[in-house]
Amino acid sequence: MPELATKFRTALLTTLREEVYASALRSSALDGRLGPWTAVLTNAAVQTCLRLGWRASAKGHSDNLLPVNRGEYLALDVMAFAPGESRWSFPLAIMELENQRREEFIAYSLWKLLSVRAELRVLFCYRKESADAAPLRKRLQDEVVAALGIGDRVALDGETLLVVGRRGEAETFPNGYFAWWCLDANTGRFENF
Repeated sequence: MPELATKFRTALLTTLREEVYASALRSSALDGRLGPWTAVLTNAAVQTCLRLGWRASAKGHSDNLLPVNRGEYLALDVMAFAPGESRWSFPLAIMELENQRREEFIAYSLWKLLSVRAELRVLFCYRKESADAAPLRKRLQDEVVAALGIGDRVALDGETLLVVGRRGEAETFPNGYFAWWCLDANTGRFENF
């Protein structure tokens, strides 16, 4: 099991059990309001990073992580750094929260994550029906990951998670609500996580 990814997932699920996140994320998913879904999940992801002792930056959550103070760095939704890191260090974790229904946008977000050096990459996205999560995983695997080529794929440092929220599973929030996969860089497949 990937250690950093496991720590992040455990901490995120703990964060999402807090009522301030749980009710807002569940209701926005059930109503299909993906703008608020993204905002709540972004706040929960930042809070999770802080819970893990990381410094985090995102839209609405700027920190003096780098000499250029921004909410989003490199147009990535969430960026986190290990505590005590010096300025200009590589991020520990990067995250994209893609609320678009079109798979091309989700694929672009995965490509963007895979293009940046980090110990943990997390792509959050949403599908209305639970049955739509696995075909999305396969398409991302077959198109984006396969395009890397074996050499580039095996050279990827860190862990890459695909996390799909599913409205059809909102009643089992937060554990059953998300489908989790971790990229196996050797095989190029997203495996159940």
